[in-house]
Amino acid sequence: MAKPWHLLADIGGTNARFALGDVATGEIRNHLTVSVVEHPTFTSALLMYLSMVEESGDWEKRPIDGCLAVACPTDREIVTFTNSDWVIDRRDLAFSLKIPSLEIINDFEAIGYAAARFAESDWEQLGNGQARADKVIAVLGPGTGLGVCGVLPSTTRLNVMPGEGGHVDFAPVGEEEAEIMRLLSTRYRRVSAERVLSGAGLQNIYWALSQMHGAQQQHATPADISAAALAGDDPIAVESLAVFCRVLGSVAGNLALTFGSLGGVYVAGGIVPRILEFVRNSDFRERFLAKGRFREYLDDIPTRIVTRKDPGLFGALQFLQSRHL
Repeated sequence: MAKPWHLLADIGGTNARFALGDVATGEIRNHLTVSVVEHPTFTSALLMYLSMVEESGDWEKRPIDGCLAVACPTDREIVTFTNSDWVIDRRDLAFSLKIPSLEIINDFEAIGYAAARFAESDWEQLGNGQARADKVIAVLGPGTGLGVCGVLPSTTRLNVMPGEGGHVDFAPVGEEEAEIMRLLSTRYRRVSAERVLSGAGLQNIYWALSQMHGAQQQHATPADISAAALAGDDPIAVESLAVFCRVLGSVAGNLALTFGSLGGVYVAGGIVPRILEFVRNSDFRERFLAKGRFREYLDDIPTRIVTRKDPGLFGALQFLQSRHL
C-alpha cells in the first residue's frame, strides 16, 4: 500500500534539492538535487521529482502537503528568485499539482527552524561560549547569496524571524577593506554585505585585490579561487579567502549584537563548510569578537559552522512538524 508523504524542497540560485519527509518519524529520504540552469522552470524540476517518487511505487502519487524553502523574499503570491530566473505562482502551483497545502518560506528561515533542532554532530564550534537555550539564535550563511535570520526560543512552537539582512551595507574595517569598498563602488551603485560574502562576493574580493596589487587574475570562479587559496598556489587567492573570513566574522558579530544571540550564531551556506579548516585558522573569530566594549559579551556566544549535509530540507521538515503539532 502506497504511503503518505510530505514534500520538502530547498531551492537556491544554483541548485534545487528535493526530498520526501515523514512528519511523524522525522525521516528524510528520496533525495534529488538538480541544477537550476538545466531546468527552464521550477515546475519542470518539481514534476521530474514527483515522477521519480511515483515510479518508486512506495508512496502516494501526490504529497499531503509541502514546504518549499526558497532563496528570495516570500511575502507575495508570485515568488521571484533573486539569483535565478525561476518563478513560483503559489496558487497556480498548488492547484495544478493538486497539493492541498503548499507552504513557501525563505531558505534561511528553514535554516532557522533547523538550527533550533540541530544535534551536536550537525556543527563544529569555533571559539568559546555556551549556547543558552532560552536566548535568541542568529543564523547567517554565504552561498549564491547571503542569508540571515533569527530564531526566538519557545517552549511550544518555534518562532523564526526571516529577513534580508544579507543586503545591509558592507562596513569595511581597516585600510585594505576600505580600498576594496572603494573599488567595488566603481562597479556597483551600492556595496552590500552580499557583494563580498557570497560566491560572487569572493570573486569581487579577488578582483579588487588583483587591482590593488597590479596582478593578473588567474582564476575565474569562486571554486577555483577557493581551491587555489586552500592549496596556497596564488597569494592573491589566499588573501581573498582571508578577507572573506574576516568580513564574515565582522558581520556575524554585528548580527550577534543586533539579536543579542546568546543562543549562539550558526554559519551555514554552501561555502564555509567546504573551507572549514581555513576558517578555523583565519581571523574569523577574532573579528567576531572585535567590537570594543562588547568583546566580553561576545566571548560568551558560540559560533558554530553547520556541517549537516541537508540543513534546508531538515529545516523544511521542522517547519511542517511545527504546523502539525
